[in-house]
Amino acid sequence: MTGSVTLHDVARRAGVSLATASRALNGSANRVVGEKLRERVLQAAAELRYSPNAHAQAMARGRTNIVGLSLHDIADPYFSAVAAGVMREAEAHGLLVTMASTERRPRAESDYVGAFRRHWASVVIVVGSRTDDRAATDRLADELAAFEAEGGRAVAVSQPRLPVDTISIDNHAGARDLGQALHDLGHRRFAVLSGPGDLVTATERVTGFREALARRGARLAPEHVVPGPFTRDGGYQAMQQLLDLSPDVSCVFAVNDVMAVGAMAALRDRGLDLPAAMAIAGFDDIATLRDVNPGLTTVRIPLEEIGALAVRLALEDDVEWPRLRRIGGEVVLRASTPRIPA
Repeated sequence: MTGSVTLHDVARRAGVSLATASRALNGSANRVVGEKLRERVLQAAAELRYSPNAHAQAMARGRTNIVGLSLHDIADPYFSAVAAGVMREAEAHGLLVTMASTERRPRAESDYVGAFRRHWASVVIVVGSRTDDRAATDRLADELAAFEAEGGRAVAVSQPRLPVDTISIDNHAGARDLGQALHDLGHRRFAVLSGPGDLVTATERVTGFREALARRGARLAPEHVVPGPFTRDGGYQAMQQLLDLSPDVSCVFAVNDVMAVGAMAALRDRGLDLPAAMAIAGFDDIATLRDVNPGLTTVRIPLEEIGALAVRLALEDDVEWPRLRRIGGEVVLRASTPRIPA
């Protein structure tokens, strides 16, 4: 059995993260595992007759001060805000950030994690929604597990589908709360610019919004749910497509703010007044909304703080099996969704 036992097996038996198991068995130049946890790992290794890998020992002792950050799209204000938080917190700890943008290609994430691993980064942070590409998620999970098995620490800002510490935004609850708030303002005839159909974040937000309307006895007509890319142009095109249907709609929910900004531009190009002709709401509360007129109703997510939290989680010692931090949103009502007179 000895040859088939991996560090992952030892970590699971001991009930600790791969990184903690690696430091307990291989040593680390920067972090020391507490005696209680170390004894637990050693006992698990002895029970499984595990033999440490010499290459893994060298990696654990020789990592750099680099944080590898993988993002879907650095041009998107959502991701740039998270990156700002990562960089601020990393600098406070004397770490340098190397950033990679996947351009929303799911399979590129594992390639970048592999590159960070080969360059002996101390920390890897992966930011972005999972998709329905199960093979890509499994491949990324394997890369992250290998990275932690060699002594690194990984954190995901995503849905809890990866074997590492994860910060998960409660998209469903945020969209549900937004839907309820819009209904309470008197809006009854809704449409949704639903984003990419394969993106879990978009699906969670649409589902939460539908739930809110169902609780109020309302519904979304199938033709009033229009997909599109998670970009400004995607929102513009989706809104144009919706308007071509001449819908009986008073309020549109775009599942992220950049889509909402594109939708607002499309309305103006059609000569429609905002918000008199159509109310608009988004999700995320990105910084660039300060320049949008009318002010956009949205769900505020603490994006920079999420980035900083990811670094802090990665640097904590003596932690148990991968942790989950859920982050809620706050509905912010602005002029783009006025109250409808009874």
